Amino acid sequence: MARICVACEVFCFLYDEVMPTYYAHSENERGDWNPLRLHLGGVAERARGFAEAFGAGEGAFLGGLLHDLGKYGDLFQERLKGREKGLDHWSIGASVCLERYRSSEIAMAIQGHHLGLQWWDRDELRKLLPLELEGNVPGGRRLTGDRGVLLDRFRADGLTLPEGVARTPPDAKSAAAMLDLRMLFSALTDADYLATEEHFDEAAARMREPAAELRPGVAAEVLDRYLQVLAAGTDSSSAVAGLRHDLLEACRAAATGAPGLFTLTAPTGAGKTLSTLAFALRHAEENALRRLVVVMPFLSIIDQTARVYREALAEMGDGERYFLEHHSLAIEAVDGEGQDARLRGMLAQNWDAPVIITTSVQFFESLFSNSPAACRKLHRLAGSVIVFDEVQTLPLKVVLPTLATLSHLAARYRSSVVFSTATQPAFRHLDEQVRRYCTNGWQPRELAPEELRLFERARRVRVEWPQRGERVGWGELAAQFEGLSQVLCIVNLKRHARDLFHVLKPQWGEDVFHLSTAMCPKHRGVVLAGVRKRLEEGKRCALVATQCVEAGVDLDFPAAFRALGPLDAVAQAAGRCNRNGKLETGVLRVFRPEDEGYPAGVYQQAADLTGVLLNREEGISIDDPAAFEEYFRMLYGITKLEDRELREAVLTKHFPNVREHYRIIEQDSVNAVVTYDRERYEELAEEAGRKRLSRGWVMRARPYAVSCFRREVAGAMVAPVLLKDGAESSDWFLYLFDKHYDPGTGLCIPKELEYLEA
Repeated sequence: MARICVACEVFCFLYDEVMPTYYAHSENERGDWNPLRLHLGGVAERARGFAEAFGAGEGAFLGGLLHDLGKYGDLFQERLKGREKGLDHWSIGASVCLERYRSSEIAMAIQGHHLGLQWWDRDELRKLLPLELEGNVPGGRRLTGDRGVLLDRFRADGLTLPEGVARTPPDAKSAAAMLDLRMLFSALTDADYLATEEHFDEAAARMREPAAELRPGVAAEVLDRYLQVLAAGTDSSSAVAGLRHDLLEACRAAATGAPGLFTLTAPTGAGKTLSTLAFALRHAEENALRRLVVVMPFLSIIDQTARVYREALAEMGDGERYFLEHHSLAIEAVDGEGQDARLRGMLAQNWDAPVIITTSVQFFESLFSNSPAACRKLHRLAGSVIVFDEVQTLPLKVVLPTLATLSHLAARYRSSVVFSTATQPAFRHLDEQVRRYCTNGWQPRELAPEELRLFERARRVRVEWPQRGERVGWGELAAQFEGLSQVLCIVNLKRHARDLFHVLKPQWGEDVFHLSTAMCPKHRGVVLAGVRKRLEEGKRCALVATQCVEAGVDLDFPAAFRALGPLDAVAQAAGRCNRNGKLETGVLRVFRPEDEGYPAGVYQQAADLTGVLLNREEGISIDDPAAFEEYFRMLYGITKLEDRELREAVLTKHFPNVREHYRIIEQDSVNAVVTYDRERYEELAEEAGRKRLSRGWVMRARPYAVSCFRREVAGAMVAPVLLKDGAESSDWFLYLFDKHYDPGTGLCIPKELEYLEA
């Protein structure tokens, strides 16, 4: 033993004397440089640990070993000393992987860990082969050294490449194959980010440990106790209480099934939020799943859902380590330099928490991204329960690749996907079209059995439809509010909401409120909280709003009005009336305004279809799930389900183009920071001028920004925020004119300014 130890000491001494040390990163705050062999080995092990959750551990390990192979080059070592630039240290590793292991997906993950994922095309991949690479280095960069020399140094540094790699080939269908590559890419990039952070910011690395665990069995017991307390405070004999109890028990019973695709179709007010949580926790315990991800379409409902989850599972502790809210309002809530703010920001980078609450935009645009920063979190979705609330809000033009990707996520990555809503889209009728993009199609299981007759039992609202040809002006409509102490009116356009608000103002004074996306999220949140308080206290209250209050917003008005629109929107409006069953029957009056108008595109087509169905002899029932099945099937037949550019990008596996064309929110919109809170506005303006545009600034600015069509701000008084290089941002502006932001109705840009030249 003594001789072996002496021999090791001699070897290490000779190694240090004879072999130069190659570095991955320059010195940190302590003056230590990061040896390349430690970085490559550390990334490889960490990536393998992440990817083992979905059977890609060996491939991720290989990617980690080769991802920075080019850093063994003398040119790169000089770059660390500030003497070189314009180098490519990743393509050599991708080339070795492609030539030696014939693995295009690992090669692309290596190539993309700085560039982002590129076009998965045979001709493009050929450019990585040894004879082609020198003349095809991306971006006009230079390689860092000779391939053979780099591999010799790699081996001399004590590292060894495996003889072969056991791996599951990517799916043959395009959307599924792209997810397979993104998941591998995610494991590699997150491992690389974490290893780099560990070198440069040891304090941050320590803050990440220890990661919290879901402990679904314990959490389910905590939830059960919370539900018992809730039940004790309600009338168990009421119809609403019986409905909620039956739905909860159905979800608990269904939780014992295998992971897969699920729908939960239940009326508003039936307790879907807590029932899906009960399902998710018991399902996770039954199937050894490790995470719960809740995806909400709007900021207006994410706060109330997060509040319910935190209250229900308060006993689980761990603070931000257990519950992570990843959206702009959450960042705002802990804004600053404190430990909570820093920890939340770090965990949001890679979703290293047991319970994630996020937005549709954040979730889907990460799922279809090619960016290392956006994709690094995706490996956390394996072995998770993912609940999507109000899925009818998903834009139809992205539906097919979205369903295909989620189907493959469930099938290959042992995740369960739950679509929860009162107005369930008829996506199962798109099964054949979905199979063009993935093998398994779309055939979910329903959690709420038909025999529960939930919708029949939940009839708490009578809908009064307009007569054929009947139109109503704003003044006439306002007159119908007389005698009502609390009333909600939902219209189709922001212009309509402003007009009606001003008509009602003389009659209702300080008791009338307005909600629309012309108001920044912070403003909407304040108004919504005030309206809820008035409703609870029985105070006089009229709310005029656009459809931003419909899907999932927890409001309960005794009377409601709704401009004729899409059938699912009308049903959602009904869900804000007599929601808790306090009245025997609430009334929703549907009307056609004289100044009729709709948002362009699918929304108008859906509203027109509602009008067609209304004119049929049998009329429409919003209490019949079969009516929505028919409505959505007809809607799919008359609308364009696929965006041509997105379809082409997915079918050809062109990652940059998919990222460009996959949008939950239309791309011709820009963000204008408004003067709702003058002090906050000044802080953001000063920071933008001093530090320029950054990811942190964007997150802090979102609660005070209004989304506008680009043409609306083309000539208005706005100043573009500058990027780091001094160029003007194309989608972030500071709105300069105070008087265009009304404290009641938000931003209203005068028409005469919309088309003026800036």
